[in-house]
Amino acid sequence: MLRASASLSLRSATKPGAVTNVLPRIRSAAISSSAGLINKSPRSATSSFLPPTISAARTMSTHFGESAIRPEPDQVVQDIADYVLSYKIESDVAWETARLCLIDTIGCGLEGLRFPECKRLIGPVVEGTIVPNGTKVPGTNYQLDPIRGAFNIGTIIRWLDFNDCFLAAEWGHPSDNLGAILAVADHLARTGQKVTVKDVLEGMIKAHEIQGCLALLNSFNRVGLDHVVLVKVASTAVVSKLLGLNRDQTIDAISQAWADGQSLRTYRHAPNTGSRKSWAAGDACSRAVNLAYLVKKGEKGMPSVLTAKTWGFYDVLFKASTYYPFRHPAIYSLLAIHQGKPFEFQRPYGSYVMENVLFKISYPAEFHAQTAVEAAHTIHAKLKATGKTSDDIKSVRIRTQEAAVRIIDKQGPLDNFADRDHAISYMVAYPLIFGELTSESYTDKSASDPRIDALRSKTFCVEDKAFSVDYHDPEKRSIGNALLVELNDGTVLDEVSVEYPVGHKRRRAEGTPLLFAKFRRHIGHHFDETHQKKILDTVSDAKSLWQLGADKFTDLFVKA
Repeated sequence: MLRASASLSLRSATKPGAVTNVLPRIRSAAISSSAGLINKSPRSATSSFLPPTISAARTMSTHFGESAIRPEPDQVVQDIADYVLSYKIESDVAWETARLCLIDTIGCGLEGLRFPECKRLIGPVVEGTIVPNGTKVPGTNYQLDPIRGAFNIGTIIRWLDFNDCFLAAEWGHPSDNLGAILAVADHLARTGQKVTVKDVLEGMIKAHEIQGCLALLNSFNRVGLDHVVLVKVASTAVVSKLLGLNRDQTIDAISQAWADGQSLRTYRHAPNTGSRKSWAAGDACSRAVNLAYLVKKGEKGMPSVLTAKTWGFYDVLFKASTYYPFRHPAIYSLLAIHQGKPFEFQRPYGSYVMENVLFKISYPAEFHAQTAVEAAHTIHAKLKATGKTSDDIKSVRIRTQEAAVRIIDKQGPLDNFADRDHAISYMVAYPLIFGELTSESYTDKSASDPRIDALRSKTFCVEDKAFSVDYHDPEKRSIGNALLVELNDGTVLDEVSVEYPVGHKRRRAEGTPLLFAKFRRHIGHHFDETHQKKILDTVSDAKSLWQLGADKFTDLFVKA
């Protein structure tokens, strides 16, 4: 409609004296196609994009006002609420994977507590506060209100970038939601309600599914938003069920999550990469819990929070920009029409995401680099076997997926821990030099070795289109990387290619024993051998674990 109207108007405008008659028609065509304006009168359109000589004549405008009739809730929000409240999980694979995910996520939180930068952010807002029946935080003696508890648990889980991952059009770590789920479940159990580990696992499966299904085809990063918006939405939905909210209240709570101020992704990218990326999920968890409690106390939602023209999530934060060139000299060369883009969905909600979630088992590294790090370890062993070291390397080519290029391909100085664990050149260089990559590898002390930046300067990425295609293929979901190393003497080593990390579903049998070994390492830093055995015995018996109260589970990890 816009193209046709504009084309006709511009042809007419070539006639002498026709420009002033044509311009309202062009403005009307442009404005009527915009999701942001509802004015019905062509004469009321502004002419801010026109030269002053063209817009001299102005008339009074007529406004019809916005309709105050509240519509039915957005279907996307209704679908989430119905799934959370009604869907029965029958997949044995999902339940077992959720158990592994719970164990791994708690372990990642305990490991995060070993770092002072993490510990200084947690605890009560007012030092010494102990909340009756409050949420207990694993690895500490804190007992907090569930909102602050959600921040604490969510922050320690995410601190080291070592918990699970799900990659699609949007990236994320669905086990981040455990910060909200466990905080509320633990608190409710301490008040006498029957809330078990099985309830926690159900919440995890559903939170994973909501976050993951929204991520499959909808790229929030391409509009500058951080993926923790999905943590907030998923956690709000699941916590609403734990709190006993009915369908209407759950819809209201989910709408509040979409309306809440959303985080910019800038803290994950150069030059602003910083530790906020490590507590952003904790913040999302705490906001989700707060919103659910507000609705429980009577706060209402916004039925068209996504689809409302001009003011809804789509039009404000999820825009698709279409550009229409106008070549007539009387009109500026470009007019941008911004329209909200509705979410797309690849599959209905079920248990797909938990079944296909990726575990970070071998290395605490941003997931798009996991297979590159594995390849680097292989090459380190080859160099060592031939009497060579990283000093003999002339260049390192990393063949990778498009997502890795966008997120973790960085050059130049790396400022901090968070910068380093999101730089593929660092994550490859370190094991090529030292034959290992651990959480300590990202500290300032470790990064001070001059060989690291020297090797980084010889490292570069190229996108492999096949890797990018397989990355999005729902039957593969590979995260491929391949390393090609040339030595100073001209020798080119055989390229080492790894498509699936050990935490992938295709390597689940291989990865599960390693996942338990990772968990044992993490609890070993906090508890004596007797208590470690008690923990391991409890989490290894799936049926008994299901029946355990959520508070009794958390108590296993509490310090006196």
